[in-house]
Formats: sequence, C-alpha cells, structure tokens
Amino acid sequence: MGVLLQFIGDWGHALAAVLFAALGIFLLRRREDAADMRLLAVALLLTSCWALYVSFGGVSKPLSGIGESIRNAAWLLALFLMLRRGPAGRSGISRPVVALYAAVAGLILLQTFTDLVWRGLPVESDVHQALVLTSLILRMMTAIGNLLLLHHLYSNWPSRERGGITLVLGALAAMWTYDLNLYAICYFVPRHVGELYAMRGLLMALLAPVIAVGLRKGVRGRLQLSRAITFQSLSVVAACLYVLALSAVAVLIELIAGPYARVVEIAAVFFTAVSALVLLPSPRLRALWKVQVAKHFFQHRYDYRTEWMRFGETIGRPGEDAAPLGERVAKAVADITDSPAAMLLLRDERGGLSVETEWNWGADPAGAGPVSPEAAATIEQSGWIVDFARLPTAERGIDLPEWMMRDRRAWALVPLLHYGRLIGAILLARPPVDRQLDWEDLDMLRAAGRQAATHISEAQGQQALSDAQRFDEFNRRFAFIAHDIKNLVSQLSLLTRNAERHADNPEFRADMVLTLKESVGKMNDMLARLSQHNKGRPEEPRPMALRALIEQVARSRGRQHEIEVRGDAPPALADPARVEQIIVHLLQNAIDASAPDQTVLLRLSADASDAIVEIVDRGRGMTADYVRRELFKPFSSSKAGGFGLGAFEARTLAEAMGGRIAVESQPGQGSRFTLRLPLAPSLLMGTPSGTVEKAA
Repeated sequence: MGVLLQFIGDWGHALAAVLFAALGIFLLRRREDAADMRLLAVALLLTSCWALYVSFGGVSKPLSGIGESIRNAAWLLALFLMLRRGPAGRSGISRPVVALYAAVAGLILLQTFTDLVWRGLPVESDVHQALVLTSLILRMMTAIGNLLLLHHLYSNWPSRERGGITLVLGALAAMWTYDLNLYAICYFVPRHVGELYAMRGLLMALLAPVIAVGLRKGVRGRLQLSRAITFQSLSVVAACLYVLALSAVAVLIELIAGPYARVVEIAAVFFTAVSALVLLPSPRLRALWKVQVAKHFFQHRYDYRTEWMRFGETIGRPGEDAAPLGERVAKAVADITDSPAAMLLLRDERGGLSVETEWNWGADPAGAGPVSPEAAATIEQSGWIVDFARLPTAERGIDLPEWMMRDRRAWALVPLLHYGRLIGAILLARPPVDRQLDWEDLDMLRAAGRQAATHISEAQGQQALSDAQRFDEFNRRFAFIAHDIKNLVSQLSLLTRNAERHADNPEFRADMVLTLKESVGKMNDMLARLSQHNKGRPEEPRPMALRALIEQVARSRGRQHEIEVRGDAPPALADPARVEQIIVHLLQNAIDASAPDQTVLLRLSADASDAIVEIVDRGRGMTADYVRRELFKPFSSSKAGGFGLGAFEARTLAEAMGGRIAVESQPGQGSRFTLRLPLAPSLLMGTPSGTVEKAA
C-alpha cells in the first residue's frame, strides 16, 4: 500500500507540474501587456515548480514547504492585482481588505521563517516539535485567510462579468480547502496523513484544466480555449476521477471484505471495465456529455467558427467519390444539431415540397408524400422553423403531410430560403439527447438554411444554364440548317419553274434528276448535323483540289445564274465538305445581290502560303460600316426574309480550318469575298495527283 501511495503521489504531482507549466507558458506566449495576466502566468509556473519538486523529492524535503509558501505568495499577489485592476477595484479597495492581504502576507513570511528554523533543529528537541505544530497552525491560518480573500473577491465581482473568473476562483478555493483539511488532519491525526499528501498531486492535476477553462475568456476576455480542448480536458479529468473512484472502492473492499477481498476486487474491476467499454462508445452518452459541457462551461451552445467551417467543408467536398449535393446539404445541416438523419425536400412544379433525397433516414423518398403548396406558401411567408414538439400550439396553421406527423423521428423542419423565396426544406431527425429547440438552435438553423439554399439555388442555376446551352447549341444548328434549307428551296423552286417549260427535254430531265439527288444528299447531311449526337465539328483537314470543287458548285448553281470560273490553285489543306458550304454561302449571296444579266466570277489563285478563292459580283455592294458592323453578325441580314447566317457560318467554318475571309465592297459597284485556305504541305503537293482528293 505504501508503494502505491508513493507512486500516486509522485506521478500525480508530476502530472500537475506538466499541466501548470503548459498553461503558464501558453499565457506567456500570448505576450499580454497586462500585469495581471503576466502575474497569473508566473503563479502558474511557480505552482508547476513546486509540484515538480515534490514529485522528485517528496513532502519531507526541506524546500517543499518553502516552495508551497512561494506558490501561495504568487497567487496572493495575483489575486490582489486582479482585485485592484478588475471591476471590483474600480471604486477603490477598502482598508479592511488591504489589512487582510497584509495579514496573510505576514503569515506566509512567518511560516517560511518557522520552516527554516525547525528543519535545522534536532528532531528529539521540544522546540522542534513546538515549531512543527506552529508551522501547521500558520499554514491553516494562511489557507483560511486565502479563502476569505477569495470570497471577498468573488462577492465584489459584478455578477454579469463573473463568467471568466468563477472557475479560476473555484479552483483556487478547492486547492486551499484541501490544504486546510490536510493540515488540520495532520495536526490532529498525523498517522493517516500520508494518503492525503499522495492524493494532493492528483487534485492539483485535476484543477489545472478547470483553471484553463476558466481562463478561456481571460480574467477580462483575453484568453479563448477551444471547445475541443475543453471537451478533451474534461474527459481526461473524468477518466482520472474514474480511476480514483476505482482505487477508493478497492481500498474499501480490502477493509470490509476480509478474506474475500481479492475475489470481490476482481469482480468489481471486471464489472466497471465492461460497463465503461459498453457505455463510453454510445452516441447517446457522448452527445449527453457534449451537451452538459456546452451548457455549464460555455456561454453559447455552438462554437460558430467550428460549425461554419465544418458546414462549408461538408457541402463543398470535392472529388468524384463525394455524395450528391442534396445529400451533402442534408448532412451538413444535420451535423449542426447532432441529428443522426435528415431528409431534403425541394420545391416542385406545383409549388409544394417533394422529397428529393435523404441522409441516413432509411425511408424511401419516393414513398413520402409532398408538402402541400398551401403549407409551403405559409412556411415561405413566415420563415418558421417547424418544431414538431410544439406543433399542437405553435404551428397549427401549417398542414403537413400525415407521414411526417406520424414519424416519431421528425424533430424540426428547416426552410431553405433564398432571397425570400422557398427553395426547399430539410427535415431533421431527433438528436440522441432529445431536447427542445431554443433560440440559439433556431438562429443557427436559420443561418444554415439560408446558406444551404444558396448552394442549392446555385446548383439549380448551373443546371438550368447547362440545359439552356444545349438548347442554344441545338437552336444555332437549326438556324444554320434553316438557312441551308432556304437555299435548297430557292434552287428547287427554280427547277420547278423550268420544268414547266423544258419537261420534254431529255437533257433537262437528266439534269433535274442529278439536281434532285444532290438536294436529297444535302438534306440528309443537314439532318445528320441537326442530330444531338453530331457536334458539327469540321473533319480533319486534308489535301484537296479546289478547281474541281469550284466547277461542281458552279455547275449546280449555273442553272440559277450565269457563273464564270477562272484560274487555278494548288491543293489546299481543308475539309472538302466545309469548303463547299463556304463557297455555296458566298456564291448564293453574290447571286442574290446581282442582276439576272450580271455574271458572277469565281477566280482561283495562290500566293506563298495560301490558296485563294475569290467570289466577285457587280451587284448592289455594301457600305464599309455595314461590313464592319453587320455582315458577319448572326441573324442580321439586308435581304427580306433572310436569316443573316450565310456570311457568319462561312467565316466560322473558314476559321475552324485555319483559313480566313476578307471582304471588299462599295455601294453600286459590287463586292469581292476572298477565301484564303492554307496550302497543303510540300510533301503532299508533290505526291501523284491520284492521291489528292477530288470533289465528286
């Protein structure tokens, strides 16, 4: 038993030394300029030095008593400075209090002198015994004086500002109360004082976290300890108390059980260990512990900074493995209140709220009926958070679905409001520790609901934008197709008029069949381009002969208008189908701008880097301002019934192949469109003509 007490005493004081040193160093590293904070740090460090000395040398060493006196003096000076600089000292310190401080300081000095004297005398002398008893009496008087000063400081501290000082004063009161009882027992029953000396180290170790929590706001709001540190520190304190209680039970069993002590001790240890392993991992016990810590050690239930960071991290979790946004939003709001499950409802086309997804709820979202449009409108107008515990009295006007009212897990319905418009709602399950919603819960959930509504509204906006972009892509392709259809209709209309006059001509009939085949092929190609699976991208450019392609287009349009082809050009690096579209668009514009008796010229040439195709007409022409502002602008046309897409599509297709289109025009004199396409590489230009693609 003596070895166990020595072990507890040494390591208890060592643990206390570590905790007090860490707290003191933490205060000093904050570099507070206030004298009371610096003196508090000094008192903590001196307490650490005293505990460390006792852990190495024991209470019987000469300097243990002197170290305790120095510790008491440091705390006394810190209390005096707190009284003088704090709210209690703003109106002045009364003389009796100053006299009490002076008396306690005198007791500490006298006690120190007595300790130095009796330790130098022989143990057998009567003077030695008398001085030892005198030292014990002085220590008891010092403890009583310190407790009186603590009581005066606490009672004179304004009640609205006691939040940061209560735990500090309470810890000091526990320390000096223990000292008073220790020395009183040592005075009257000195044989049983060894256990109390051994347990004092553990008590000091338990008081260090309490002082740390008390200083979370500082004596005047300077120190903030996180809830995680507080929760973990108090968990360590609870574990230490558990070990102390287990040790005390073991001692009682040895005193009471006699010969059966060993069996009873094993059974007790087994029962307590199994109970701890079963109860500690329980979510309900953990939630209860967190609620009690937040209730009794903090002014607010929530650590807003931590909750907001966790909220943002849960919603914005990146990666393909992350859950869908709706599920992340439900979990983020549920984590705030420690709710084990949540269900997300979104606004439907009828104006009500339909279940979108769930997190840990377990129910089939499709089987849950929607919230009526009337109830959704009421929630939107009021912004209420529906508390199911108070539904019979508070929210009687909201007609919620029957399944929601019957589900005993339903705890709160949080509206998701975005600029006053109801986006949806989140149904929260009852937390492990059931409680009623208070004002802090409501404020936190309202803020979280608005933030969640912003994320959902942004996601819905992105989806709507994506859908609009797909529709826009479809509409743009359809507009190009409509433009091409207009050209084909114009060609077929001319063919129909000529058929009335030349239907008996075999050559005309053969030409008509060829034209119809070409038109059908072009229409099939347009339908393929209109398909959602066809993105309209140009094919890979390849060497092609321009002269054959130009002559083919001229023959097909020659029935409509007189066209002349001149010159030649080396092979160009382009997509034949897209080049044909460009020539058709530009040639049709030239034909539309020209009089029936005016010839349209197609001229081919080349320079050092480009193959050149010129489309020249002597028609109406265009102003420079129109060319600069309107010509290549989609849906802008100078022709009645025109789509304004020919020039725009021609330039787009040319640029996609690395080419470009230039325009020269004057009103009344005609226009010249110049298409430039990059020449094929010299290696390809040198290949046999059979390898160069010919336009069919």
